[in-house]
Formats: sequence, structure tokens, C-alpha cells
Amino acid sequence: MKTSLFRATYGLILALAMLLPMSPSSAQHSAAPAAQQAPALSQPAASPSPAPAPSVGVTSTPTPAVSDTPATTATDTGGKALKLTGLRELSPWSMFLSADILVKAVMIGLAFASLATWTIFIAKMIELSLVQRGLHAALGKIGDARSLAEAQFALGAKDSILSPLLAAAMREARLSTGISSDAGIKERAASSFAEIVRAEARRIRLGMGVLATVGATSPFIGLFGTVWGIMNSFIGISKSQTTNLAVVAPGIAEALLATAFGLAAAIPAVIIYNHFSRVTKGYLELVGRASGAAARLLSRDLDRTHVRSPGSANSRAAE
Repeated sequence: MKTSLFRATYGLILALAMLLPMSPSSAQHSAAPAAQQAPALSQPAASPSPAPAPSVGVTSTPTPAVSDTPATTATDTGGKALKLTGLRELSPWSMFLSADILVKAVMIGLAFASLATWTIFIAKMIELSLVQRGLHAALGKIGDARSLAEAQFALGAKDSILSPLLAAAMREARLSTGISSDAGIKERAASSFAEIVRAEARRIRLGMGVLATVGATSPFIGLFGTVWGIMNSFIGISKSQTTNLAVVAPGIAEALLATAFGLAAAIPAVIIYNHFSRVTKGYLELVGRASGAAARLLSRDLDRTHVRSPGSANSRAAE
């Protein structure tokens, strides 16, 4: 009976021992493996860590949106990119290439006008020098001539305005054969002389109208190009939203280049026109002297004709 009681007590103790909670040390030993496996299971699902905050004492400098040094572009009304830069070379050629298409057309037209001015200057200088020298020589040769035929023989093949004047006088004298009115012959010859002089004046003034036109209109054409260029420059400035002088100056300089072209074409044209006006006036005075010389030779021939006529009539009456 003692043995059965001992066994029952021992079994009860074992059952109570199994029902009691685990001790702290054993709980720590059993929780350690679980804690080691937990990060491994949760690591794939972890979200990326945020960027580290800047350390204290370090100041971040914001990057400027627009720099003054590099070139910036703006679009004008025609869709063309306007180069606005403070470091661009401001030579005449670079300003011409950067100008608006209309301003370029104005400058090219003024350049052609200037070229025409200097071409006319060279051509007229050569022409006026030759005709003045030839007319002076022709007037010297007929200075001692006594008749129209003798004057024509003295001139020979010289090409001057005096040759057509003498030819017109001789033609009028031939066509008026049998007419006793010397006044009518001289009047008709003077009318022919006036027509020849007017034709020569028109010929010698060829090109003068071009000089006058270039001198009068070139400054206004250049001013038109300047106004157009400055207008486009202000449009580009407003689109770039900057008032920096280095950005504003190139566009205005390109516009003012058109005015410089206009003045460069107009000033020489006016000076050359005034010079040729004086030279042409002197030459036309020589032409007037040649016309007077031809009229005097015609008058001598008419007087000789009247002198011969009475003599021949008296001789016939004596017979």
C-alpha cells in the first residue's frame, strides 16, 4: 500500500512539472533562434530606406536657372531664333550675318547702290575727260578756218560734237540754195544747232539721275532697316525676359548697321553728283562755243555767196 501511494505521488509531481511554464533562461534560449530567423523572413518585403539628410553645417547652393555667360535664345515673330549673348563678336560681318532677313536685304541693296555710284564716277570721269580734251582740240583746229568746208577738212576724222554741228550747217546751206533770205537760213541752222546741243546734254548727263536718287533715298532706306531691326530686337528682348545690356546691345548694333550702310552710300553719291554737275556745266559751255563757231562759219559762207552773186551779174551785163 505504501508502494502504490508513492507511485501516485510521483506521477502527480511529474504532471505538475509538465504543466508549469518554462523558465526565463529556457525562454531566452528558445527565442534566440526565432529572432535570428525573423529579419531573414522580413528582409525581402522591407521598403528602401530614405536618402540621408544633409549633415549639419553644409549649405546646398541652388543651381541658377539662367546664366549670364552662355548664349540664350528667344523666338521672334517669324519663328527665327535670335541669338542674345553678351560674348558675341560685334564685327560688321558678324552683325550682318546675325541681322534679320529684311535688314540684310536693305544692306545688300545699299551696297549695290554704292557700287553703282562708284562705277558711274569712274565711267563719267573718263568720259568727261575725253570729250573735254577732244572738244578743246577741235576748237583750236578750226580757229583759223575761213569756211565750213575748210573747217571740216581741218577736223578730219576727229569725233567731237563740233563735227555734227558743222555737218548740220552745211546741210542747211545746201538745202537753202536759191533762197536769198540769210536770216531764214541762220534761224533754221540755229534750230538744228539747239537740237544737237540738247541731245549732247542729255547724253552727257546719263547716270546723273542715279546719283541723285541714291543720294536722296539711301539715308531713308537705311533708317527703315534700322527701325525694323530695333523692333525685332525689342521683341527678342521681351521674349528673353532680360534687361542685361550685354544681351540688348548686339541687336541694336545690328539694326544701326543699316543706317551706316545708308550714309556710306548717300554721302559719296551727293559729293559725286555735285562734282559732275560742275564739270558737265563747263563742258556744255564748250559745246555752246562750238555751236557759235559753226554759226559764224555758216554766216561767212552766206556772205561770200552774196559777194559772188553781184560780181557775176555785173560781168554778165558787161558782156
